[in-house]
Amino acid sequence: MDIDVCENLKEAKDIITFHLNDTGCRYGLFSKENNELVGTCGFHCWFNDSEGSRAEIGFDLSPDFWGKGLMQEALQKILNVGFEIMELDYIEATTEHENSRSQKLLEKMGFNREPYLKDNLLYFILKRQEPLEVT
Repeated sequence: MDIDVCENLKEAKDIITFHLNDTGCRYGLFSKENNELVGTCGFHCWFNDSEGSRAEIGFDLSPDFWGKGLMQEALQKILNVGFEIMELDYIEATTEHENSRSQKLLEKMGFNREPYLKDNLLYFILKRQEPLEVT
């Protein structure tokens, strides 16, 4: 995740409090082989305002499972939840500059990298694709 290791108990409590008060949801990813928790993904910072309905997606995965398509499979389902159930207009994501694997995954999933930084992180956005109207 794009947070430093907690230096003390107060920092850990602040992170937990943020997520308890956050408007989102997070799902566990489990290995199909042994049902071991190997990562998480989901939404946080869900807003519906004059800019539209949006949320930020976040994900993390144990390095032992990188490159196996697990996160791509999970994100496809999460994106469907975001657009179809949550009715989001767009989904945001940020990555650290060094995290080229996540950047490639986001681009593969259709996200566009924005030309500006957000909190010194690379910023990506995926807009809802309106279905083509058949006439």
